[in-house]
Order: sequence, then structure tokens, then C-alpha cells
Amino acid sequence: MTARGWFLFSLMGVVWGIPYLMIKVAVDAVSPPVVVFTRCALGALLLLPFALRQGGFTAAILAHWRPLLAFALLEIMVPWFTLTDAERHLSSSTAGLLIAGVPIVGVVLARFLGDTEHLGVRRVTGLALGLAGVSVLTLPHLTGGDARSLLEVLLTVLGYATAPLIAARHLKEVPSLHLTAACLTLAALVYAPAAALTRPSAVPSASVLTALAALGVICTAVAFVAFLELIKEAGPTRATVITYVNPAVAVAAGALFLDEPLTLPVLAAFALILAGSVLATAAGPRRGNRPVPWSTRQTSRADGRVESP
Repeated sequence: MTARGWFLFSLMGVVWGIPYLMIKVAVDAVSPPVVVFTRCALGALLLLPFALRQGGFTAAILAHWRPLLAFALLEIMVPWFTLTDAERHLSSSTAGLLIAGVPIVGVVLARFLGDTEHLGVRRVTGLALGLAGVSVLTLPHLTGGDARSLLEVLLTVLGYATAPLIAARHLKEVPSLHLTAACLTLAALVYAPAAALTRPSAVPSASVLTALAALGVICTAVAFVAFLELIKEAGPTRATVITYVNPAVAVAAGALFLDEPLTLPVLAAFALILAGSVLATAAGPRRGNRPVPWSTRQTSRADGRVESP
């Protein structure tokens, strides 16, 4: 990747590692629809004026409304609700670690959608290691009867893995600012009724309001534009590699600010998921240029110049 790509990658690794902590703080006081609506509405209010001022907003949306709707559903509307609802029962560290499976799922989905790149032993091994890590982390929760939360995170992972593929294939021509503003505006409108019905009866605490503001401004408005630029810079599969860094940030934030336990199984699961994801999305060996076949007969007849047959 270029220097710009690495900057975007580092930025996304951090700003999409802290939402798990922010969501955990917010969802203890407000409903999941309120959380999703607030972050989408704040992001839309910040970005929509700039998108309209840039020009071409309406034309770009009308020309690509089908893939844009699919992207909004798979990247925002469904995953943000399912992840927020899941964190009512899962720790932020566990949620962050499970989301680390996005690159693994992305590799599989890419092949189903026409990616003919050979997986090879290295990538197959990576997939197995990643699945082992997810199993280490999730089996204790399954025995505890929290299957709904795990299913919600699974839906989140599927959405996060599919949406970048749609953006890379069908939304390259749409400016990142236009795409982000349109998706956030649409999501805010969709969640407005549910948020109004489940709004809190009293003003939330300062910590909850701060968490909601951080989700809307940093983790949504800033992060989403950067993520779409990263997809254009590095491609959809490599862009999802940010989920390798996100769990580390989520685990560290949960341990520092929420006193969540940093147990040996959690660390082992993180190591397996990290190693598996890296191997599963690693680029295959480059093929060298095939030499031009030639013979002394051809060379002599060409007066010393090499000619291909």
C-alpha cells in the first residue's frame, strides 16, 4: 500500500476499535434504535452539507441507488443494530474479537462472487485457525444460552464482509463523501420512528451523551469517509484487515475503562483469529514473467535480435 493507504489503515484500526466501548457505555442507558439513529443522524448532519456543496450529489445517488441501498443495508442498517443489541449481553472485548472474523468471511464471499484467485494451503490454514479462534471464544457463551447475541454478531460479520465488495465493484464512481452522507441520511430516516418510540424518559448521563457524540462524529462521520477511501486505495479484502487491529483496541479499551477481564482464553482466541485472518487474506506468490522462448536459429536469422515464435 501507499503511504496514504497505511495512514488510512492506521486511522481506521483505531477509530473502529473504540465503537465497541462506546456502544457498551451507551446501550446501558438507551435502546439500540436510539444508538443507531443518533450516530447516523449526527454523521449525516455533519457530512450532508459538504456533500451538497460539492455538487453532483443527487445525480450520483440516482445513478447508483440500487447498490447504494444494498451497501447501506449491509454496512449500516442491519449490522449497527445487531451489534448494538448484542452488546447488551456480550462484553465489548468479545464483540470486537468476533468481528475480527470479517476478513475470513470476506475471502469466502469473494470466491462465491467470482474471485478466481487460488486459496492455497496458506489461506486454507488461515481459515482453519480463524475458525478455531472463534470457536474458543464462542463455545462458552453458547453453553450459557446466549445464542441470540452470537447470531446477531454473525449477521454483523456477514454484512461487514459483503458491503465492501459491493462498494468496490459497483460504487467506485460515487465520491466517498456523497456515498457516506446518503447512506447515513437514509439510515437515520429508517431508524427515526423506532428511536422516537424507545427514547429514554430522562436525559442520559454525561458519559452516555459523550459516548453517543463520539460514535456519531468520530466513529461514523470521520471513520466512514476514511473507510471508503481505504477501499478505493487498497481493495475490499485488504480494507477489512483493519478488523485485525480493532479487537486489540476493543480489548485494551474494555480492560482499561470497563474493568473487563483479560483472560487467557480471550488472549488465545485473539491470537488464533489474528493469525488466521492474516494468513487467509495474504496475497499469493507473484508469478514471474515468462521468458520469451528463443533458439540460436531464430537469433541468427534475426541478425542478433531475439524474436518470439
